[in-house]
Parts: sequence; C-alpha cells; structure tokens
Amino acid sequence: MDNENINESNGSNRSSDETQALNEHEIRLKKVKELRESGVEPWPYRENVTATCNQVKDEFVPDSEKLYSVAGRIKTIRLHGKTGFCTIQDRSGTLQVYVKKDLVGDKVFDFFKDYVDIGDFVWFSGKAFKTKTEEITIKVEHLKLLSKCLHPLPEKFHGIADIEIKYRQRYLDLISSPESVQKFKTRSAIIRSLRAYLDGHDFMEVETPMLHPIPGGAAARPFITHHNTLDSDFYLKIAPELYLKRLVVGGLERVYEINRSFRNEGISTKHNPEFTTLEYYAAHEDYIFAMNFLEQMLKKVVQDSCEAQSSCEALVVKYGEHSIDFSKSFERLSMEESVIKYCKCSKDDVSEKTIDAFVASKNIKLEKGKDSWGHKLVALFDEFVEHFLIQPTFITDYPVAISPLAKRTEDNPNVTARFELFVAGMAVANGFNELNDPFDQSERFKKQAKAKEAGDVEAHHYDADFVLALEHALPPTVGVGMGIDRLTMLLTDTTSIKDVILFPTLKIKK
Repeated sequence: MDNENINESNGSNRSSDETQALNEHEIRLKKVKELRESGVEPWPYRENVTATCNQVKDEFVPDSEKLYSVAGRIKTIRLHGKTGFCTIQDRSGTLQVYVKKDLVGDKVFDFFKDYVDIGDFVWFSGKAFKTKTEEITIKVEHLKLLSKCLHPLPEKFHGIADIEIKYRQRYLDLISSPESVQKFKTRSAIIRSLRAYLDGHDFMEVETPMLHPIPGGAAARPFITHHNTLDSDFYLKIAPELYLKRLVVGGLERVYEINRSFRNEGISTKHNPEFTTLEYYAAHEDYIFAMNFLEQMLKKVVQDSCEAQSSCEALVVKYGEHSIDFSKSFERLSMEESVIKYCKCSKDDVSEKTIDAFVASKNIKLEKGKDSWGHKLVALFDEFVEHFLIQPTFITDYPVAISPLAKRTEDNPNVTARFELFVAGMAVANGFNELNDPFDQSERFKKQAKAKEAGDVEAHHYDADFVLALEHALPPTVGVGMGIDRLTMLLTDTTSIKDVILFPTLKIKK
C-alpha cells in the first residue's frame, strides 16, 4: 500500500470537519500498518456467511443452539469495559451483536476494541439471544475483520450535507441514507413489475443497438462518437423506436425493450442526458388499446410499488403537495380540447384561421421555422395546460407537425392518432399508431431533413433503411414509450431526477 499517495493533502484551507476526517484517516492508516506488521490482513479473502441480519431475527427461537455466521458493515459501536455492542448492516437490514471478553478471549476482544471501526466490514459467529430490551442479538464467539474502511462515514442522523458528494459518491449516500436505498429498491420493483406485466401479455423482450449509424426515433440532439476500425461516425441511441418497428416488420408482433437512451440536451430536475425508458409495440392494435393497456399496467405497477415501500392505500400516491389517484379512470382530452379548457377559449380561437391572433394575444413567441398551426397549438399547450395536469391525464390527437412517426387519424389529417400521459405536470409516456405508409414516411423524413439543414438540431435525418423496411410492410401497429426515471420520481415522491438515478450525469470535476 502506498500510504503517501492515499494520504496526500488537498490543501491547507480545510474546515474543522475536513480536518477531523483527515486525522481519522491517518489513524486508520496507522492501524492498517500495525495489523500487517502483526500478520493480520486487513482485506482477507472471505469467510462463510450462513444468514442475513433479517434471517437471524426472523428465525429466532429462545434458547436455540443454532450457530449463525453473519457479516456486515459496522454502523455503531458501544464499548462498556469488558463488553461491547455494535450494529451491523447487510443487504437485508441491521442486527445487533454482543462481544464479551470472557467469551471471545482477551486477544480477540482487544483486537475488536482497538482495530475495529465504524465503516469496517466484520464477520461474526455466534448464537442468537434477546437482550433485556427485547432486541434480538448475536452473542459473538468468533469474529474476523473482512474489509477495513479507511475513512469516517457520514454522520447517520444528518447524512450528506453536500449534494455534490451525494451524487458523485453515491455509495456514501447509500451507506448513510435508508431513504435513498428505499428509492432504488422501489425503482427495481417498478421495473420488475413492468417486465412481469408485459411478459404476461405475450410481449417479447429484445435488445437493440446502442450505436446507431443514423439517429432517429425522437426529436432530440444526439451524442456523436467515432468507430476507428470502420472509420465512421455513430450516434448514441436517442430512442429504440425505429429498430423495434423493424422487428415488427420481421414478424415479432409484440416486442419491448427496457433501455438506456442518450440525448445531448440540457440537465434539469426532470432531465438527464442518460436515462432509462420502456418502449413496447403491438401489431394489430391502436392507440385506444394502448391507452387502456397502459392505464391497467400502471395501476398494477403502482400497487406493486406501494407494497415495496409499505406505503399508500387504494392506489393513491403522495407527490409533493398532491395526492395522485391512480384508482380512477384516467381523464382523456385531445390537445385542442385541453387548450380550450385551460385557456378558457372557444374552438374558433384555435382554428387554423384565427390561431395567430390568439397566440399573439397570449404573448407567445414561436421558434424560427416552427410556425405551423400544430406548432402554435403545442406552444399554447406547453404554456397554459401542461402544468395543470396533476391527475393522470391522456392528451390525444397531436398535430402532424410535431409527430413525424405517427399515423394520421382517420377523420382529421392535421392530427395524429397519438397520446401522451401526464401526471403531476410531467409527461410520463408517449404512444401512437405507427406510420406504416412508406411514401408518407419518406415525405415526412424529407421535411425533417430540410428542417435540419435550416438549423433544427433536433430534426430527424432521412433514414432510407427504415423506409426500405416499411416497404416490406409494417402491419397496423401501436407503440408506447415511457420514462422509467420520471415514473420512479412519481412513485417515490421525488422532485429531482438525480435522486432516482444511481449515477446521474455531472460536470467533470477538475
């Protein structure tokens, strides 16, 4: 071990807490040196563990002679003369252990007293008993240091005060915050529930490429990388949509992917450049089916999430100051209807002939090149509607101008058979009847390519290979994409996406 490198100073302008931590670090380094000089390895191979902390408590029988071997991180230590109590934590929970000098011997007890610190991983073997305060405890007969922790841990009652450390050193957050651990356990339960529901409805899980020769499937700015051997630029996946639809063309009529996508865009409490989505496609169904299916699937996921957290009743989830009720039927409004409802205007106000005056009256400025009726309607929706959609609400019939991959509705060529699900003012899912007319798709790609040439960095490229796939016949198909991160935020009462992503994207520390 290179103690000089480990102990290198970061400067003299330290707070008292930093100084104390540095002193503690030096003390622990000294202990490592002494242990090795005495022939004790601070990071030995392993020891056999026969039970988790919770298993010991669940299986407890008074006066049992069963011998348990447990291991965990030391969270607390309390020494009382010739005895000591400590709390250990493993993946299942916490457990108290009791170390008595008369039982383990002078040498082992002194080792425990002098060389075991909070944060260390220690193996203990002994029988379970109940203390006078009725706490199930292991009475230690043998113990062994498994891994020495060289730094003091965050104070357990206050956790990590520096939010930067919380995200950069997520392990410290998980060690010190049971709430953070629970969020990620709930996230895992959400994904498990989604997967089980889709599997149970004859969907096949697949994997599509992360590196795309042409970015597509969403209006977004991609990350670009270069493959040296092929001497070609590739784009990190912004969405799996175009590959999943190729699979439906190939006869895999119900497919889904839980995938990582990447978008070279801003970072906020609701956006991270690297994020997780669920996308699924069903042949011979439409967006009405998709809304019904999504609603039922979410009710099941919310129920499973509540059970995982031991929280909420009757599918009512607390999110900030709101109580989100997933038990009721989700409201459904067309985008035009939602603008009329929340802007308190008439249908004539948002018609193609008069919408310009209405937009001007609301002081809305449109981006260059985005001046169609559809763009204007969406601008009104974004400004005056979205943040009011607290209870689960499907917004349907999106304008063609902002839906380059969606099929038009049968009765209105200006809008598509598309929906988005909003909850707590956030878009959680997006779905639509897939455009399967290769000629229409080719024309829309051409318009997108012109928009890109004009400076729209989020516009689609022309994807000739995908058009070729459509020429081989995509059956009537509906597709849905849902953000796993945002769904987890909703179901864990979390306001920042960084708190539900284990390692969020951060600025490189120099």
